[in-house]
Amino acid sequence: MSVSAESTSVDPRRNGSAPADTGPARTDTLRPHAEHAFADELAALAAQDDRPRPARWRLSPWAVATYLLGGTLPDGTVITPKYVGPRRVVEVAVTTLATDRALLLLGVPGTAKTWVSEHLAAAVSGDSTLLVQGTAGTPEEAIRYGWNYARLLAHGPSRDALVPSPVMRAMAEGRTARVEELTRIPADVQDSLITILSEKTLPIPELGQEVQAVRGFNLIATANDRDRGVNELSSALRRRFNTVVLPLPETPEAELDIVTRRVEQIGRSLDLPAVPDGVDEIRRVVTVFRELRDGVTADGRTKLKSPSGTLSTAEAISVVTGGLALAAHFGDGVLRAGDVAAGVLGAVVRDPAADRVVWQEYLETVVRERDGWADFYRACREAGA
Repeated sequence: MSVSAESTSVDPRRNGSAPADTGPARTDTLRPHAEHAFADELAALAAQDDRPRPARWRLSPWAVATYLLGGTLPDGTVITPKYVGPRRVVEVAVTTLATDRALLLLGVPGTAKTWVSEHLAAAVSGDSTLLVQGTAGTPEEAIRYGWNYARLLAHGPSRDALVPSPVMRAMAEGRTARVEELTRIPADVQDSLITILSEKTLPIPELGQEVQAVRGFNLIATANDRDRGVNELSSALRRRFNTVVLPLPETPEAELDIVTRRVEQIGRSLDLPAVPDGVDEIRRVVTVFRELRDGVTADGRTKLKSPSGTLSTAEAISVVTGGLALAAHFGDGVLRAGDVAAGVLGAVVRDPAADRVVWQEYLETVVRERDGWADFYRACREAGA
């Protein structure tokens, strides 16, 4: 028995599933969803977007790309960049969502896969909350559907007893669903996506029914390069995705821009000091991370050993944010070497034995000899004492 998606749409309030909050973000929200945090920009884009839009999209593909990459609209409205990277990567990702193929964002940790996924969903559907977080314990019900067992025992299988997954709701409403860390999910649970992505249906055998995806539905998954061999995607499932690889920032300037922007955004929500006063320290953190990650100094003269950690852009953001908090609460409000030293040490030395040797060698042969870095060298020595 096949029924339309509209007729199988389930009121989540009757089934124990919280509906998506589409109202304005509360002023005390620690981290508003993208569609709330950037509601003004999305509204400005929608008002001036006169290009064709795929079914149920809030914006045209051009406007979605502009939202992610930034730009200035004809009326002078400035759209801030959400992603700093190759334009073609974003254009391919957006175009994929306008087709019937799902999108897989692949990359090493810290390449903004989750961030891009959230903002794509916000721009396309106006709702980034239809999310399945992949872990080793993610059950099939998280992708397909579950049951309200009190209703199930009292009345048997019925639509009222069904609890829709985020993917099921996205299919019924023509929205974008998100699956984070797909390769962390057990292989048999991953494969529950095959029918959804190939046939665009979700069978409900207990009711003799199925949910058919309405136009506008698509799915964005993210996967980590470092998780290869954990739960590899089957060839059948991989064929259902168009894979887009998100690279690490190409230049120090690009990475510095990313870190500075994100730290400013996070800092505003936490009432931390302004970033401009600490740009020099941010540049140092980015330089250290890039050199150790690449295994060579910025001038190319000295080869280095790399630690076991990824030293990603996301970790640099975390280190600088932590440093700003130290400066705000235990310093004079200005980000200094002593505020970031402990965070850098913690990010680099993940393996106490091997990584500490790598760090000490880098500290003594590179940092110690670098002009203008004496304060950073002393702070790092004190942090590791």
